Amino acid sequence: MTGTDLTAPQIQARSAAATRSGNSVAARARAAKRARAVGVNALGLLIALATLFPLFWMLSTAFKPSQEIFSLTPHLLPTHPTLGNFRAVMSGSVTGIGSFWLFFRNSIGITLAAVLLASLLSLMGSVAVARYRFRLRATMLVMLLIVQMIPAQALIIPLFLDFKRINLLQNLAGLVIVYAAQALPVSIWMLRNFVATIPKELEEAAAIDGASGFKIFWRILFPLVAPGLVATSIFAFITAYNEFIVALTFLGQAHSDYTLPIYVTYFFSRGGAQWGPIMAASTLYTIPVVIFFLIVRRRLVGGLTAGAVKG
Repeated sequence: MTGTDLTAPQIQARSAAATRSGNSVAARARAAKRARAVGVNALGLLIALATLFPLFWMLSTAFKPSQEIFSLTPHLLPTHPTLGNFRAVMSGSVTGIGSFWLFFRNSIGITLAAVLLASLLSLMGSVAVARYRFRLRATMLVMLLIVQMIPAQALIIPLFLDFKRINLLQNLAGLVIVYAAQALPVSIWMLRNFVATIPKELEEAAAIDGASGFKIFWRILFPLVAPGLVATSIFAFITAYNEFIVALTFLGQAHSDYTLPIYVTYFFSRGGAQWGPIMAASTLYTIPVVIFFLIVRRRLVGGLTAGAVKG
């Protein structure tokens, strides 16, 4: 029997069977898609829990008395919450070298100064390498990457000797210079892409209208590169705020100039670690980073993607 010999009921039956088969295939595809989505979401949830649990445990331990911290039965939440750990950190009675606010002020001051200095220098450097053609320009850009790949620990001894000659040891100004220099290579490379996306015609039109070079830089380039400055400032902020080895080496016995990473180490002693004050200090230590991120988060996504494509 050929296709032309089929009766109407047979044609309808075959059409219905084909429809059911198509619906079955579509249903299986939708089920597989839902299963993949559930699997991806579950994996993302597990990763998020694994990432956030240490932060949760830090915050929980910060409010626990010492009996609960060293209890054989761990508790996710403190059963008898206390602020004693925070009071010990704030007063400095545990370490004996000063209160928390002294070292907090040092860290914030050094970090903000380093961020401002690195942002200013990287902006001017990125404009130079993106707008002007000069000899060894490509070589200089490659050298910036090479310098960034050198471990910071390998530069401590040469930097220590150089800064000793210019009397910048045991001085917060020396740390500002080092931290700003550490952030410059990546910052210049990132901002270079942002500057390259700005049409030169805007600057030329402003120059024809009589704008000076400074006004062109401040009124045209700076607002358009601001998202990139946000992204680079986050990198510079985290680098300077969390740095420990250079600060400990350069400051030496200048206890009043210590930063927060050094201050936290004073809760470790020969008699053991004082986990309550350590967790309280760590909680206070992370607050400025969170606040800084919340301030700049609106521009962060644009800052990370706006300079990715030229045109």
